[in-house]
Amino acid sequence: MAKAVLFDLDNTLLENDMGIHIPTFLDTLAPKFAGLIPPKVFKQWMLRSVRQMIVDLDPRATNREVFVHDLVMRSGYSWARLGPIFEDYYANDYAGLGSLTRAISLAPRVVEEALERGLTVAVATNPIFPREGIVERLRWARLDALPFALVTSYDDMHFCKPHPEYFAEVAERLGLDAGNCLMVGDDRANDLPAAEAGLKTFLVTDHADARKRSRYTPTWTGTLEELAKLLASPRRVAAL
Repeated sequence: MAKAVLFDLDNTLLENDMGIHIPTFLDTLAPKFAGLIPPKVFKQWMLRSVRQMIVDLDPRATNREVFVHDLVMRSGYSWARLGPIFEDYYANDYAGLGSLTRAISLAPRVVEEALERGLTVAVATNPIFPREGIVERLRWARLDALPFALVTSYDDMHFCKPHPEYFAEVAERLGLDAGNCLMVGDDRANDLPAAEAGLKTFLVTDHADARKRSRYTPTWTGTLEELAKLLASPRRVAAL
């Protein structure tokens, strides 16, 4: 029986095309560092440091520590010099990217249905952003006031999607066996590998990412509306 639901965020609970979001994020962030690093070079270094964070599987280092170490090594600048610039960006500029997204009207209802069934609810978004950025995206989705048990971010997670270790760590932090957790997401490549960690999976089919090819088969498939109806039924939830 499922005791927790782990929700992906982007294109599951919030319409946010990462093919637009990431380039815009870099285009607005890079000028902040122009006094230290040419914008074109900064973008390249950022992408490589993020990539390093994604592939790293050292359980002793948080994603943030991996990212910071890599960017400091590439740039030659200390984090004492770089860190405040990132902080200023998230405090004053990142919110502007909300205009590129669209709240999904059904999203709060789906989360609330899970909470009303007594399920533990987590936001299992890929933890490659600091908590400030992810909380801002929850605000765009009109979900920031909901009592999530966990919101994954790069600050304290040690793995990224699509590694099974990420999903296992989320279950562990919730104090649950992986088999008692349901991963809900739109991305076959990034969300369905949760099955390798022992989680059940629900593929949300509203977004185009759900149509990408993958070797993973979800436990259940349906629209967000269908998931809401499932979660509204105590009998059907008990069968998860």
